[in-house]
This record gives sequence, C-alpha cells and structure tokens, in this order.
Amino acid sequence: MSADFKQNHFDLFGLPRRFRLDAAALDHAWRTIAAEVHPDRHAQGGEADKRVALMMTTRVNEAYRTLKSPVSRARYLLSLAGVDTQEETNTSMPVDFLMEQIEWREAIEDASASRDTAGLEKLGAELHQETVALQNELAAALDDNNDLDRAAVLVRKCRFMEKLGQEIDDAVEDALS
Repeated sequence: MSADFKQNHFDLFGLPRRFRLDAAALDHAWRTIAAEVHPDRHAQGGEADKRVALMMTTRVNEAYRTLKSPVSRARYLLSLAGVDTQEETNTSMPVDFLMEQIEWREAIEDASASRDTAGLEKLGAELHQETVALQNELAAALDDNNDLDRAAVLVRKCRFMEKLGQEIDDAVEDALS
C-alpha cells in the first residue's frame, strides 16, 4: 500500500497544493489509490493488513471528500497554513453581506410560503452564481495573493451560502411534497 498517513491530502493524490484544482486529476488519482488500498485487495492478508487497508481506505476517501468540496478544500488549505477560519466563533460579517443574507432568506420564505418551486429554483440558480463568484475570490485570495485573512472571511461567507442553498433545497422538497 502506497498511501502514507503522514501526507497531506494534496501530496496523497500527487496534486499541487492550491485551491484551483483539476477535478479530473483528483478523480483519477482517487480511483487509482482507492483501488490500490481497498480492503478487498488485502483480504488474504493478516488481520493487521486488513485493518491498515480499512484505515487507508477511510483516509483516502476522507481526503477525496475534503478536496472535492471547494469550501472544505479552502478550509483545509488554511488549516495547513495554521489559519483557523473561526466559522463557529466568528460570525462577524460586513454589513452589506448580512443585508444580502436577510434579503435571500426573505425571498426564500416568500417563495416557500407560496410553494413557488420555479421561484425557488431561480433563487437556487442565482445563489449558485453568487457562490461561484465567491469561490473565484477565494481562489484569488489563496492561490494568487496568499491573503489568508481574506480567504478565512470568504470561507465563512461560503458557509453562509451553503446554508442558504440547503434552505432552498429543503423549501423545494417541502413544496413538492
């Protein structure tokens, strides 16, 4: 088994330590390593080999999930640099961003109350565009400018957007049921 428990997730998959990531390269590396460390390949080994294979599979899958998600990837990059995003403790945000959050929530509530699935889907599409714009800012902060403080704020903003996305998804599900 070639996966190393001490490697960071990027090294594990042989990828550069950057926010901008080649998704196809990540998928290919994950499939290759996952097949190599899969417990079924080590079924004939001793109990210790089986346990190590299971731990390696878990590690490889966790690393893959972390790097696959832009917010998780950014959070992980920041953690490698010793930066805590403080998502649980630092809820301070720029006033204009907070006002946008209120407007989003009101629009979701209105569309949800009227069971307007088309309106909710439109809000979801708009939210997706906003999220992509934030992720582009995040890429610039991390990869181009090494502005870790700005990146931490952007991760917190992205978390707000993820929560809004979940609210939209829940409202669509409720409207359809």
